[in-house]
Amino acid sequence: MRIDLWGDEVDRLTQFSVADQRSVAELAQTQIYPAREMRPDAAMRERAAALAVSEPWCREHMERLSRGELFDGMESWLPWLAADEIVLPDLLGPDSLVLLCEPRRLADRAADIKAETDDLTQSLAVTWGLRSPDGADDGSDTASRDAPAPFPPLHIAFDRLLAHCPAAVWSVDSTAAPTADGHPGPHVTTEPWLPVAGDPERLVAQLRRLVLGAERPGVSAAERPVVVVAAEGDGSAARLADTLRAHEVPLRLHNEPSSFDPAAGGHVVVAPLEGGFIAPAAGVAVLPEAEFTGRRRVHRAVRRRTGVAPTFEDLSVGDFVVHHHHGIARYAGLVRRAFGDDERDYLELEFRGTDRLYLPTEQIDFIRPYIGGETPRLSRMGGSDFQRQKAKVRAAVAEVAQELVVLYQRRITTSGNAFDPHGLGMAELADSFVYTPTPDQRRTIDDVLADMAEPVPMDRLVCGDVGFGKTEVAVRAAFCAVSAGKQAAVLVPTTLLAQQHHQTFAERYADHPVRVEVLSRFLTPVEQRAVVAGVADGTVDVVIGTHRLLSDDVKFKNLGLLVVDEEQRFGVSHKESIKHLRAEVDVLTLTATPIPRTLEMALTGIRDLSLLQTPPAERQPILTHVGAYDERAVSEAIRRELLREGQVFFVHNRVADIGVVAAGLAELVPEARIAVAHGQMDEGTLEQIVIDFWAGAYDVLVCTTIIESGIDMPSVNTLVVDRADLLGLGQLHQIRGRVGRSGQRAYAYLFHPEGRSLSEEAYERLRTIGESTELGSGYRIAMRDLQLRGAGNLLSGVQSGHIAAVGYDLYCELVSEAVASLNGETPAQPAEMVIDLPLAAHLPDGYVADATGRLEAYRRLGAVTELVEVADIEAEWIDRYGPVPDAAQTLLHIALLRTECHRLGMRTVAFAPGHDGGRVRFGPLELTASEELRMRRICAGTPFSAARYKADDREVQLSVRALKPATVGHLFAFCQQLRPPPASG
Repeated sequence: MRIDLWGDEVDRLTQFSVADQRSVAELAQTQIYPAREMRPDAAMRERAAALAVSEPWCREHMERLSRGELFDGMESWLPWLAADEIVLPDLLGPDSLVLLCEPRRLADRAADIKAETDDLTQSLAVTWGLRSPDGADDGSDTASRDAPAPFPPLHIAFDRLLAHCPAAVWSVDSTAAPTADGHPGPHVTTEPWLPVAGDPERLVAQLRRLVLGAERPGVSAAERPVVVVAAEGDGSAARLADTLRAHEVPLRLHNEPSSFDPAAGGHVVVAPLEGGFIAPAAGVAVLPEAEFTGRRRVHRAVRRRTGVAPTFEDLSVGDFVVHHHHGIARYAGLVRRAFGDDERDYLELEFRGTDRLYLPTEQIDFIRPYIGGETPRLSRMGGSDFQRQKAKVRAAVAEVAQELVVLYQRRITTSGNAFDPHGLGMAELADSFVYTPTPDQRRTIDDVLADMAEPVPMDRLVCGDVGFGKTEVAVRAAFCAVSAGKQAAVLVPTTLLAQQHHQTFAERYADHPVRVEVLSRFLTPVEQRAVVAGVADGTVDVVIGTHRLLSDDVKFKNLGLLVVDEEQRFGVSHKESIKHLRAEVDVLTLTATPIPRTLEMALTGIRDLSLLQTPPAERQPILTHVGAYDERAVSEAIRRELLREGQVFFVHNRVADIGVVAAGLAELVPEARIAVAHGQMDEGTLEQIVIDFWAGAYDVLVCTTIIESGIDMPSVNTLVVDRADLLGLGQLHQIRGRVGRSGQRAYAYLFHPEGRSLSEEAYERLRTIGESTELGSGYRIAMRDLQLRGAGNLLSGVQSGHIAAVGYDLYCELVSEAVASLNGETPAQPAEMVIDLPLAAHLPDGYVADATGRLEAYRRLGAVTELVEVADIEAEWIDRYGPVPDAAQTLLHIALLRTECHRLGMRTVAFAPGHDGGRVRFGPLELTASEELRMRRICAGTPFSAARYKADDREVQLSVRALKPATVGHLFAFCQQLRPPPASG
């Protein structure tokens, strides 16, 4: 929520998107709750002042509380300052209802917390001198070590919680009867649903017995249960009803909440729920979709993040950049310089020696970040040595370009399959998607289907962070191929990911005649042979498998699409096998962190590229700690996760001693249930351990990097990696993406050995992963990985020196130019534009305080080509920062003028002062004779005293008595009248 103030009055309340900071809704009112459990009022401050005198050991804290200060941990002093012992249930009314879910567990957990607090109290009493180390209170020889410390308790006993509660109390538990020390009142016994993992038919059979039992003749109304299946959305509600009816489970579908009548029998309603239950005595059973499908749903926001550089990470002071003319420089920051009475912001660039360039912010597109894999040599200003170096590189890339052209020509001349993107069932499949597709997800699906409609083989890379919707793109593409009578193969790096994708694809195709099979080492030899036979005779439509799919015995009858998930996990020999598969089929590659070669081919246009950048709406960035291994931090992290009933991944990537590590963890956190999983275990054991962990039978899974790819377990929200220094950057990002998938705050602890020096590359990897915690940072990490490892050559290893000389971005640009030349095309030259008007045009520090925010704003202004973009930037500024000040308004007017320059093809607008004011010169612009006449006629009604056209220079000159901010607007209007834009629509 954003509050705009006018003085001390609230002028506006808005709800805004955290992703792009834009307002999304106006609010008439809001409620702001206290951020702390304790608010020091006058009476509390008075008691704190008295305690500061009577209890000198806590004087510092009491004096702060007496002054009304707020600080972390102040709530621990509440028992000293509260006048009465009042807890929340005491405040409930007699018509309220309290549900105690599993009261025995609640009481045990409360006792554990109270015991931990008592232990801490004993320690603090010794630390503060209120108890001697041998256990005696000061001034006493008889106090025992276990005697209570002279502190009032921070936590009350569980029995006191409801002692003065006037509300009715019900107990909900899985036990048949209340425990002896249970609370009086009704007791509701519940049962869990059978887990879907391992054998989905068990859950369906359980649901069938309940529903059919409710409708059996002769059963009284009191004995008939109400069975409710809670779906996530309208599409999935209809699909669940149809699927279960096909399995002889009759359910009535209720599209509107008002139509739901809780009569006996089975019902499907739209009600997103986390967990379900069966209450036989109450005659109620609730099954949420998440338990039926085994997948937790996290909805994505529709609004896309804006203002994010799609390819390169943001500039930071000290970064190397490449200037288009002058070469490689070091970015020294954003500085403000004054020329007369006018102030402007400039990017300060340091070249070799003492050379410095102050680049106007509107020319920010003249530079790009340097990526080359090593520390570059700075260029001299003037650009002569850089231009010579660039010429050498341009000559050297000719060979690379020739090879790329051969690859590209081979691809576009190969006959492929032209699929129908609107084939039978495609619309129904799209409607059954329980999420609202994000704009970039919808665009990617459209691009993929458009590629598949072409008669040449598709080769598209989809890059998106974990949980951003890549799998749904593959689901749609595979269905498109199958609906045309072709087969689809999904190649994944691990057996666990194969199992999970099989579940996802089978669930999405449940209402369609599509046979989905999995081929991995989890199957018995007999089962594998059956799948291979089905692939060969065409009865298997979609097969999902590991490298087992690349075996010689796997022959496809009619393969139309190959999906490669997490391409970076496959070795060289596997990729050679993939090449044999992909000769004439469409290929879709999914990845979160593309490997350098893949990224290179995408950026140079050899492979098509799509980016998914919209994070799930409820997903939070993962709090990441990088440091030396600390047992105390590990135990605290695991215990904190257990307190919120979550689970933990502990990654130890050495099978030889993984059992020893697990035993050490068991000693460190004895209350945790620990399991071990690694790739060398036999198939049955590994599968059972993963299923048991998924079902909650274990708290901690000690495992290798087997969890790296695609494991979706929303209850796991803490990750510990004990030797993060040995893992690659992409691996670390993928492993970290395994936690935080349910919307809860997640934690990642990436440790390296204490006292052991790290290599520079390992240090940079850990530093990058620690800094890159924002959602959607996979592409940024891939670019950084490219920088750390070196780009080399797209096809061999001979070009690394050339890449280091000019930077990876410019290298790709030169390759693209060479490819265009070989194809007989004229290479597109970068459109350079210089608008040099000495006016006060900048974002004041008081308006946009953050230098990074100002730099991003300048970047957006420097890239505008349409009027609507300028209007959007102005609307965002007003929304985020308030009314636009004059200097910033001039910036926007210059941006409007820039759009006119783009429309008319002009590259220069400059002011030349003179004795009578000066002249504004702009061009190049070729005017017809009629336009010259119009130019003079227009000039008569403007502040410009004269207009002149120099045909030889293709330049218009306008005389002006004084250059003012309003002159920019007059220039914009002059250009629009001189050559009016085409009418819209």
